[in-house]
Amino acid sequence: MGKAKITAIGCYTPPRVLTNDDLAKMVDTNDKWIVERTGIKERHIADADVATSDLAVEAAKAALLMRGIPASDVDAIIVCTVTPDMMFPATACLVQHRIGAVGAWGFDLIAACSGFVYGLTTAAHLVAGNTHKKVLVIGADTMSRIINYKDRGTCILFGDGAGAFLVEQCDDDENGFIDFLNEIDGSGGEFLKMPAGGSRMPASLETVQQEMHYVHQDGGQVFKFAVRKMHEICSTILDRNGYTADDIKLLIPHQANRRIIWATAEKLGIPLDRVVINIDKYGNTTAATIPLATRDAVESGRLKKGDLVLYAAVGAGFTVGANLWRWSF
Repeated sequence: MGKAKITAIGCYTPPRVLTNDDLAKMVDTNDKWIVERTGIKERHIADADVATSDLAVEAAKAALLMRGIPASDVDAIIVCTVTPDMMFPATACLVQHRIGAVGAWGFDLIAACSGFVYGLTTAAHLVAGNTHKKVLVIGADTMSRIINYKDRGTCILFGDGAGAFLVEQCDDDENGFIDFLNEIDGSGGEFLKMPAGGSRMPASLETVQQEMHYVHQDGGQVFKFAVRKMHEICSTILDRNGYTADDIKLLIPHQANRRIIWATAEKLGIPLDRVVINIDKYGNTTAATIPLATRDAVESGRLKKGDLVLYAAVGAGFTVGANLWRWSF
């Protein structure tokens, strides 16, 4: 087996910003209420003519530009999303064509907020298996398309965005991918879902009138599960690799709720100055939160070559995932 490393990052968020004050004009809420419960101050929203593939393409181009390689060098593209442009073809196909990744194969990966972690796990194994040299992992979602802006329990949470990592073969045994731990607990599937639009409940006049094509969430159930599993999965992956919380340079969690992140860090014993939180600027962008947070950590100098970084996420399904990497640049 070989080894995999992350060699480039690219991110994109649409320019239009929706603030808490803007939301207060649409639904019964206010800035203080939102910030206290979620930590979110604003989120980016795509224009009506912008789809998930558009965001993904921009993120992919930015990553390739950072690496200084043409798209034709990419062997595979994994697009992690719950808001594809359409049911088929896969958004990965649309991205492959538009960036000119001639010869690359790819697919969409649906794991909600854990999607990017699952994508990294997959890419690392494709590369470590010596079957691929360069895999592009993209987390992209236009959550604004499936949010009911009359439901203050969900509309305050989500934003749109995309982020991409380039994963390559690594000759340096000291840096790169270390381990992963992914789980699902399907018993929680009812607590966070979009009920209609699939084979169980195809789109119809009735499903539209009953607002079944939006995100439906039992916030209490999701919060409790996320706090418990984020701690458990992080503790387990550290223990089995002989690390403690003191060894972690940065915890980069999925950005769903600031209180979940605070609780996870406290249970792990990781001080907040070693935790990346940028939910205030973007909200929950689902599969894009982890690359966006990583980009911010690198640009601010908080994440450097040789640092031990821990990724963790919980999403609809319930999906759970953690990745442990030694940062490569």
